[in-house]
Amino acid sequence: MVRILWVLAASAVAVALAWSVAGLPGHVAATVGGYTFEASTPVAAIALAVLVLVLYLLLRLLGTLVTLPRRWRRWRERRRRERGDAAVTRTLVALAAADAGEARRQAQRARALLGDTPQTLLLAAEAARLAGSEAEAEALYHQLAAGEDAAFLGLRGLFRLAIAREDWSAAADLARRAEAAHPGNAWLREERTMLAVRVGDWTQALALAGPDAPHAAYVTAAAESAIDPAQALKLARRAWKDNPAFTPAALAYAKRLRQSGREGRAQEVLRETWKLAPNPEMAESALAATSDKMARMQLAERLVQGAPDHPESRLLLARVALEAGLTGEARRHGEAARRAGLNQKRLWLLIADLEAEEHGDTEAGRLAQRDALRHAATAEPDPAWRCDACGTVHAQWHPACPACHTPGRIVWGEPVRLALAAS
Repeated sequence: MVRILWVLAASAVAVALAWSVAGLPGHVAATVGGYTFEASTPVAAIALAVLVLVLYLLLRLLGTLVTLPRRWRRWRERRRRERGDAAVTRTLVALAAADAGEARRQAQRARALLGDTPQTLLLAAEAARLAGSEAEAEALYHQLAAGEDAAFLGLRGLFRLAIAREDWSAAADLARRAEAAHPGNAWLREERTMLAVRVGDWTQALALAGPDAPHAAYVTAAAESAIDPAQALKLARRAWKDNPAFTPAALAYAKRLRQSGREGRAQEVLRETWKLAPNPEMAESALAATSDKMARMQLAERLVQGAPDHPESRLLLARVALEAGLTGEARRHGEAARRAGLNQKRLWLLIADLEAEEHGDTEAGRLAQRDALRHAATAEPDPAWRCDACGTVHAQWHPACPACHTPGRIVWGEPVRLALAAS
């Protein structure tokens, strides 16, 4: 309805203008050379208007012809951009779907349409990596890394390739370059920490570790690997102070104290940790100070003073008593360990040795030995160092599991229980 009203209004204005022009009086004459043109005023006005309109249209046409090449180029560029953006989108979809062939085709199309921009180079490199063409991917990442704005993207890609082929020295160099290109990046910090763990650079791992990292494992490992004795002692003390119940830290601290001539303090550290978490490796460390059997017995008695009734303490006293020939004392501690709930293979093997020592090669001794060995065959497994991330049992503690490379997950305990905890 509104449009109809506008049309009627415009028509009325046009009629009014035409009526006004038609009512103009007089004539208009023009002489050009030997020709004279004469017309009434309304006709001359209309002719002038038509002439102006024609000139305007001619000028517009001329302007269009002049700017046509530029407009054509802009249209083609816009069209290439649209097609290139579509190829980028299809490349991303193919990468997400792990379709290596389609990803490479679309990435090449995007490069052909948009040129070698950081976006197209990155997509082409990722597509090549997905397709297993490491050399092509590496060349594209190098091309990215050579730029200024997108250097970090190229360095990150090269870093991932170096990690995949376990080229740790190259990975470390790329990590440093990436840190310089983009300081403080959280992802890079985690990757550099992982790399430090893999190559055993525990000082670097400790420096990069976040709040949730296994600091006790890192500090202990750094103390063990330190070359400077003073620095090693300082780190070992820090590890033990942070967690006195951590056996590897206590062992590392006691070792460094011995190297500095402080045997008494080393024994104190082992006694403090034994009170919190008895472990046979600490007993070995404490008793290593002497080979005299009675002196070892005395060292063991002092070691277990903080936890005398613990099964580990009873088992240790039984073992050193048997070594010293004190079979009665060994039997007393062995029976006490059994009453405390210990039913492990090592206990029954000790009892078998005790029966052999006490009864000798007699019928009663052989019967008692066989009975102890039968119990050992069905007893619970002995405790061990085991990774609670992958379940691998290790002969000794490691700051990171050699099997799965997870740091700080190797703990001491019975293998069966640890496997259940890990699952």
